[in-house]
Amino acid sequence: MFGTMQRGANAYANIGVETGVIAASPHKLITMLFDGALVAIAMGQKYMKAGDIKNKGESITKAILIIESGLRASLNKNVGGEIAMNLDALYEYMGRRLLSANIENSQETLDEVHDLLDGLRDAWEQIAPSTADSSQAAA
Repeated sequence: MFGTMQRGANAYANIGVETGVIAASPHKLITMLFDGALVAIAMGQKYMKAGDIKNKGESITKAILIIESGLRASLNKNVGGEIAMNLDALYEYMGRRLLSANIENSQETLDEVHDLLDGLRDAWEQIAPSTADSSQAAA
């Protein structure tokens, strides 16, 4: 009559994510994209180990979409100069490697891309605007 318990839990989780996105700063949004891609790759690794081809493919595809449509699409190559161009090339490389990992069932390739993304996420966190900077900008 009211749907399944799982459907209600999913709706609640989606509201939490949407609220987090609406309230997030641009810096936090990029962090969320990194986190989403890292989780998708980790799930792909889990499904690959379990031999679950369908879910492995879906997870790796999700990671590719986050990298291509989120991280790569957010680059401003006009303003970012050489750094943005290098990141664009790196994101393209990651997408190709993830596709290859999916086709070849390669844990090592998933590990490689996961490590690259994790390093970028750590670097991104190091340049996070401080709370004091945000408060001054708001004032």
